[in-house]
Amino acid sequence: MPLVLSGPSGGGKTSVCSELLRRRDDVEFSISATTRAPRPGETHGRHYRFVSHERFAGMTETGELIEWAEVHGELYGTPRDQLDACLAAGRTLLLDIDVQGARGIRQHVADAVLVFLLPPSAESMLGRLRGRGSEDEETLQRRMRSALAELEAVSEFDYAVVNEELDATVDAVEAILEAERRAVTRRGTDLVERASELASALRGTLTV
Repeated sequence: MPLVLSGPSGGGKTSVCSELLRRRDDVEFSISATTRAPRPGETHGRHYRFVSHERFAGMTETGELIEWAEVHGELYGTPRDQLDACLAAGRTLLLDIDVQGARGIRQHVADAVLVFLLPPSAESMLGRLRGRGSEDEETLQRRMRSALAELEAVSEFDYAVVNEELDATVDAVEAILEAERRAVTRRGTDLVERASELASALRGTLTV
């Protein structure tokens, strides 16, 4: 199943994803495709798949993207091939995407688990937004307006976690992941067969 971490800018999604990936080898990070230019330190194929607008348009037309959206004037999308590979291998694909992208995943992947990360305070969120230092004031203001709209979407998610302390937040996300993996609705025929075997063994011991 795909695990989506979303929430407003400044909520700490990147740090939570990095720590979760460090802890677990059964979780793989989804590398989004985008038309925006790389930021300092970002590399193609590791942080994003950086593509041209023409290539992105082709990916949407051929169904290579599960969902896509325009964010702050640039295009972002989730490639389908990585999700298919993870599902086939029994691994969890971890997506760090905005609220609009999370809605798209929910629409096209019904069993996706959506987790909303909330910053612990307005001061913390504003500090993280300003701390990037890679945007001008106009872009920062636009991100703040987007964050306001995204905060209103929390009720659309399956879970919400306040990201006050990194280790505790990742512990909570791991607990969600483990609980969802054990949900009866996800276990399929293997759970039914195991219960049937146990029931047969129990019947064999009954004398009445």
